[in-house]
Amino acid sequence: MKILAIDSSGLVASAAIIEDETMVAEYTINHKKTHSQTLLPMIDEIVKITDTNLEDIDAIAVAGGPGSFTGLRIGSATAKGLGLALNKPLISVPTVDGLAYNLYGTDKVICPIMDAKRNQVYTGLYEFKDDVFHIIEEQMAVSIEEIIGKLNKIGRPVIFAGDGIPVYAQTIKDTLTVAYSFAPAHLNKQRAASIGTLAKQYLIEGKTEPAEEHKPDYLRLSQAERERLEREA
Repeated sequence: MKILAIDSSGLVASAAIIEDETMVAEYTINHKKTHSQTLLPMIDEIVKITDTNLEDIDAIAVAGGPGSFTGLRIGSATAKGLGLALNKPLISVPTVDGLAYNLYGTDKVICPIMDAKRNQVYTGLYEFKDDVFHIIEEQMAVSIEEIIGKLNKIGRPVIFAGDGIPVYAQTIKDTLTVAYSFAPAHLNKQRAASIGTLAKQYLIEGKTEPAEEHKPDYLRLSQAERERLEREA
């Protein structure tokens, strides 16, 4: 089973090839260039350096949202284009689930927080039980205060990951009543390898979609759409 995985849902651009239990390659960059400049060259590089024939892959996995609206569109367009050209199915993996999966095996509650602006975060609650990934609460767009309230009610130690940490670290310190920690640098941002590894289970379960039917899950309206609705109101 071979999967090409991409994630351009946040500040990080990432591409990976997962084959069975092996991460064959991963190319991740968190820099100033836009995903439209980096994603396709990154895919091309890992395909060339590993002598991968794209005709041999079983599916293309993509971070399906939420996240940056522009980043999600770039990732979606890239995955759809490859899927159509290669006649391969797509596997849409929830972005927050993939971010949580970085922390495989922890005994803490996992709480990814992606900065969604407007005092909101894209988040969810997860855990591992006997090394099996469980969703406590599915990904959502809520205020940081709301997710902290949920964590205080659960009452278990928690580990945070995501680009929302620098934005909300002080709020977490001031209002969270349980023990907490922040994921280290190599685990606290999106990684295509996590998307691809989760996608393996999706593929086994038949959770694929034709490339032409894929749409990102934004979880909320874009700023342009919100402003249009406000004008109309």
